Amino acid sequence: MSEIFDISRFDSYREDNRREVKKAHDGLPVSLWDTYSAFANCYGGIIILGVKENPDGSWRTTGLKNAAKLQKEFWDIINNTNKVSINLLRENDVETYEYNGDVIMTIHVPAARREQKPVYINNDMFNGTFRRNYEGDYHCTTIQVKTMLRDRKACQRISAILPAIRSICPFWTVLVWKFSMLIPCAAIEILSPH
Repeated sequence: MSEIFDISRFDSYREDNRREVKKAHDGLPVSLWDTYSAFANCYGGIIILGVKENPDGSWRTTGLKNAAKLQKEFWDIINNTNKVSINLLRENDVETYEYNGDVIMTIHVPAARREQKPVYINNDMFNGTFRRNYEGDYHCTTIQVKTMLRDRKACQRISAILPAIRSICPFWTVLVWKFSMLIPCAAIEILSPH
Protein backbone atom coordinates (compact mmCIF):
# COMPACT_ATOMS: atom_id res chain seq x y z
CA MET A 1 0.00 0.00 0.00
CA SER A 2 3.01 2.32 0.24
CA GLU A 3 2.49 3.33 -3.40
CA ILE A 4 -1.02 4.50 -2.46
CA PHE A 5 0.04 6.66 0.48
CA ASP A 6 3.38 7.99 1.66
CA ILE A 7 3.19 10.73 4.32
CA SER A 8 6.17 12.53 2.73
CA ARG A 9 4.07 13.02 -0.45
CA PHE A 10 0.93 14.19 1.40
CA ASP A 11 0.72 17.56 -0.41
CA SER A 12 0.77 15.95 -3.86
CA TYR A 13 -2.23 13.64 -3.34
CA ARG A 14 -5.83 14.09 -4.44
CA GLU A 15 -8.87 11.88 -3.97
CA ASP A 16 -9.27 9.19 -6.62
CA ASN A 17 -10.39 5.58 -6.91
CA ARG A 18 -7.81 4.47 -4.29
CA ARG A 19 -7.69 7.45 -1.87
CA GLU A 20 -10.39 9.05 0.27
CA VAL A 21 -10.09 11.70 2.99
CA LYS A 22 -12.58 12.32 5.79
CA LYS A 23 -12.56 15.05 8.42
CA ALA A 24 -13.51 12.83 11.39
CA HIS A 25 -12.70 15.61 13.86
CA ASP A 26 -15.54 14.68 16.22
CA GLY A 27 -15.69 10.94 15.56
CA LEU A 28 -15.92 8.30 12.87
CA PRO A 29 -17.95 9.56 9.91
CA VAL A 30 -20.94 7.45 8.86
CA SER A 31 -19.67 7.45 5.26
CA LEU A 32 -16.47 5.69 6.35
CA TRP A 33 -18.23 2.34 6.05
CA ASP A 34 -19.53 3.04 2.53
CA THR A 35 -15.94 3.72 1.49
CA TYR A 36 -14.65 0.59 3.25
CA SER A 37 -17.18 -1.52 1.31
CA ALA A 38 -16.40 0.27 -1.97
CA PHE A 39 -12.62 -0.14 -1.66
CA ALA A 40 -12.96 -3.79 -0.58
CA ASN A 41 -15.23 -4.62 -3.52
CA CYS A 42 -12.93 -2.93 -6.06
CA TYR A 43 -9.17 -2.35 -5.97
CA GLY A 44 -8.55 -1.59 -2.32
CA GLY A 45 -7.47 1.84 -1.14
CA ILE A 46 -6.68 4.08 1.77
CA ILE A 47 -9.05 6.09 3.95
CA ILE A 48 -7.35 9.02 5.68
CA LEU A 49 -9.11 10.44 8.73
CA GLY A 50 -8.39 13.92 10.07
CA VAL A 51 -8.04 15.45 6.61
CA LYS A 52 -10.37 17.71 4.63
CA GLU A 53 -10.49 18.17 0.87
CA ASN A 54 -10.16 21.80 -0.26
CA PRO A 55 -12.27 23.19 -3.13
CA ASP A 56 -9.28 22.86 -5.48
CA GLY A 57 -8.94 19.15 -4.59
CA SER A 58 -5.86 19.56 -2.41
CA TRP A 59 -5.90 18.29 1.16
CA ARG A 60 -5.40 19.93 4.53
CA THR A 61 -5.18 18.35 7.92
CA THR A 62 -7.88 19.02 10.48
CA GLY A 63 -6.59 16.54 13.03
CA LEU A 64 -8.32 14.09 15.32
CA LYS A 65 -9.42 14.98 18.85
CA ASN A 66 -8.57 11.60 20.35
CA ALA A 67 -6.90 9.26 17.88
CA ALA A 68 -6.55 6.38 20.36
CA LYS A 69 -10.26 6.46 21.19
CA LEU A 70 -11.15 6.70 17.49
CA GLN A 71 -8.91 3.75 16.67
CA LYS A 72 -10.53 1.63 19.40
CA GLU A 73 -14.00 2.59 18.15
CA PHE A 74 -12.98 1.72 14.58
CA TRP A 75 -11.76 -1.77 15.56
CA ASP A 76 -14.89 -2.40 17.65
CA ILE A 77 -17.15 -1.52 14.73
CA ILE A 78 -15.23 -3.29 11.96
CA ASN A 79 -15.32 -6.51 13.99
CA ASN A 80 -19.09 -6.25 14.45
CA THR A 81 -20.69 -8.36 11.69
CA ASN A 82 -23.98 -6.47 12.15
CA LYS A 83 -22.15 -3.40 10.82
CA VAL A 84 -19.56 -4.86 8.40
CA SER A 85 -19.89 -8.26 6.73
CA ILE A 86 -16.16 -9.06 6.96
CA ASN A 87 -13.09 -7.49 8.49
CA LEU A 88 -10.31 -7.70 5.89
CA LEU A 89 -7.79 -5.71 7.94
CA ARG A 90 -4.74 -6.68 9.92
CA GLU A 91 -3.63 -4.59 12.86
CA ASN A 92 -0.87 -2.85 10.88
CA ASP A 93 -3.41 -1.66 8.27
CA VAL A 94 -4.43 1.15 10.64
CA GLU A 95 -1.74 3.73 11.44
CA THR A 96 -1.53 7.20 12.95
CA TYR A 97 0.82 9.97 11.84
CA GLU A 98 1.56 13.49 12.94
CA TYR A 99 1.55 15.96 10.07
CA ASN A 100 1.51 19.77 10.24
CA GLY A 101 0.97 19.51 13.99
CA ASP A 102 -2.17 17.39 13.56
CA VAL A 103 -2.70 13.69 14.19
CA ILE A 104 -4.22 11.78 11.25
CA MET A 105 -5.15 8.11 10.88
CA THR A 106 -4.81 5.96 7.78
CA ILE A 107 -6.83 2.83 7.11
CA HIS A 108 -5.41 0.60 4.36
CA VAL A 109 -8.29 -1.39 2.90
CA PRO A 110 -7.23 -4.38 0.79
CA ALA A 111 -9.29 -5.58 -2.14
CA ALA A 112 -11.42 -8.54 -1.09
CA ARG A 113 -10.81 -11.86 -2.78
CA ARG A 114 -13.71 -13.03 -4.93
CA GLU A 115 -14.74 -15.61 -2.38
CA GLN A 116 -15.06 -12.82 0.23
CA LYS A 117 -17.31 -10.58 -1.87
CA PRO A 118 -19.64 -8.85 -1.60
CA VAL A 119 -18.36 -6.81 1.33
CA TYR A 120 -21.40 -4.98 2.66
CA ILE A 121 -22.55 -2.92 5.63
CA ASN A 122 -25.51 -2.73 8.01
CA ASN A 123 -26.34 -6.43 7.61
CA ASP A 124 -27.94 -5.61 4.24
CA MET A 125 -26.26 -7.23 1.26
CA PHE A 126 -28.43 -5.67 -1.44
CA ASN A 127 -28.56 -2.11 -0.05
CA GLY A 128 -25.23 -2.02 1.77
CA THR A 129 -22.81 -3.10 -0.97
CA PHE A 130 -20.76 -0.32 -2.57
CA ARG A 131 -18.26 0.08 -5.41
CA ARG A 132 -15.72 2.81 -6.10
CA ASN A 133 -15.71 4.94 -9.23
CA TYR A 134 -13.24 7.81 -9.49
CA GLU A 135 -13.60 9.56 -6.12
CA GLY A 136 -17.10 8.39 -5.25
CA ASP A 137 -18.72 5.46 -3.47
CA TYR A 138 -21.82 4.13 -5.23
CA HIS A 139 -24.42 1.53 -4.30
CA CYS A 140 -24.05 -1.68 -6.26
CA THR A 141 -27.04 -2.77 -8.29
CA THR A 142 -28.79 -6.04 -7.54
CA ILE A 143 -27.17 -7.53 -10.64
CA GLN A 144 -23.69 -6.48 -9.48
CA VAL A 145 -24.27 -8.07 -6.07
CA LYS A 146 -25.62 -11.28 -7.64
CA THR A 147 -22.57 -11.40 -9.92
CA MET A 148 -20.29 -11.23 -6.87
CA LEU A 149 -22.29 -14.03 -5.25
CA ARG A 150 -22.04 -16.15 -8.40
CA ASP A 151 -18.27 -15.64 -8.54
CA ARG A 152 -17.96 -16.50 -4.85
CA LYS A 153 -19.81 -19.80 -5.32
CA ALA A 154 -17.63 -20.68 -8.31
CA CYS A 155 -14.52 -20.05 -6.23
CA GLN A 156 -15.81 -22.27 -3.44
CA ARG A 157 -16.51 -25.13 -5.85
CA ILE A 158 -13.11 -24.81 -7.55
CA SER A 159 -11.30 -24.53 -4.22
CA ALA A 160 -12.95 -27.74 -3.07
CA ILE A 161 -11.70 -29.84 -5.99
CA LEU A 162 -8.26 -28.36 -6.66
CA PRO A 163 -6.40 -30.19 -3.86
CA ALA A 164 -7.60 -33.50 -5.30
CA ILE A 165 -6.47 -32.50 -8.80
CA ARG A 166 -3.08 -31.52 -7.43
CA SER A 167 -2.62 -34.85 -5.68
CA ILE A 168 -3.39 -36.95 -8.77
CA CYS A 169 -1.93 -34.81 -11.54
CA PRO A 170 1.87 -34.68 -11.80
CA PHE A 171 1.60 -31.95 -14.41
CA TRP A 172 -0.42 -29.57 -12.24
CA THR A 173 1.79 -26.58 -13.11
CA VAL A 174 0.95 -27.03 -16.80
CA LEU A 175 -2.74 -27.15 -15.91
CA VAL A 176 -2.46 -24.01 -13.81
CA TRP A 177 -0.66 -22.21 -16.59
CA LYS A 178 -3.14 -23.36 -19.25
CA PHE A 179 -6.29 -22.68 -17.27
CA SER A 180 -5.26 -19.80 -14.99
CA MET A 181 -7.49 -17.40 -16.90
CA LEU A 182 -10.47 -19.65 -16.17
CA ILE A 183 -9.88 -19.89 -12.43
CA PRO A 184 -11.73 -16.85 -11.07
CA CYS A 185 -10.33 -16.81 -7.56
CA ALA A 186 -7.43 -17.33 -5.25
CA ALA A 187 -7.79 -21.08 -5.70
CA ILE A 188 -4.71 -20.94 -7.88
CA GLU A 189 -2.75 -20.45 -4.64
CA ILE A 190 -3.78 -23.96 -3.61
CA LEU A 191 -2.00 -25.32 -6.67
CA SER A 192 1.24 -23.45 -6.17
CA PRO A 193 4.14 -25.52 -4.83
CA HIS A 194 4.79 -25.25 -1.10
